[in-house]
Amino acid sequence: MNFDRVATPYRWLETAAFGQQLQQARVAFVRQIAAPRRVLVVGEGNGRFLAAFLRAYPDAAVTCVEASARMIALARKRVGKEQVDFIEADIRAVALPPAQYDLIVTHFVLDCFCEATLREVVAKLARAATPEASWLLADFREPPGGWEQRHAQFWLRSMYGFFRLTTGIDADQLVDPSPFLREAGFACGAQRLSRFEMIKSEWWRRSA
Repeated sequence: MNFDRVATPYRWLETAAFGQQLQQARVAFVRQIAAPRRVLVVGEGNGRFLAAFLRAYPDAAVTCVEASARMIALARKRVGKEQVDFIEADIRAVALPPAQYDLIVTHFVLDCFCEATLREVVAKLARAATPEASWLLADFREPPGGWEQRHAQFWLRSMYGFFRLTTGIDADQLVDPSPFLREAGFACGAQRLSRFEMIKSEWWRRSA
């Protein structure tokens, strides 16, 4: 899985399909969380979330794991070379220190994994989180019924077909990570839905 091929046009593709809705989902709860000290961001992409996050928390120590070298280059250009520790790697191949991060961020990345891999990735990230960590998550969802569900199904089929072809993602359908987050001791404290309930932004918290 690598997003190098779509790194340059990604901003245009995102805006053409969703306007500002994905970015709004990324930053929905940024200013509601307690000021984090150590942050792990997975699959950041071109750095738009990081730029907004660092404006709110300039003193946070941020580690960003991103598999695409081109995405990292775009993100570094946006946020500066010294602001973030970028690790160019697939999250599945990275050794993470246990109980180190009081904020985990996964925006539009967990939907790239099939169910078995998703369970492993969530468990790995949870082990790297502190006992009272927060987890910010933005992703797609399939509404339970009605025309909203049909609308989401059309877009999800189209996106999975495109990204499997261009980036080699594992998944061919959307898997909800919520059960795996709950298994890891997190509870969803807040959720916002947009784009006819197709896009979700969530703030999960773990209690010691």
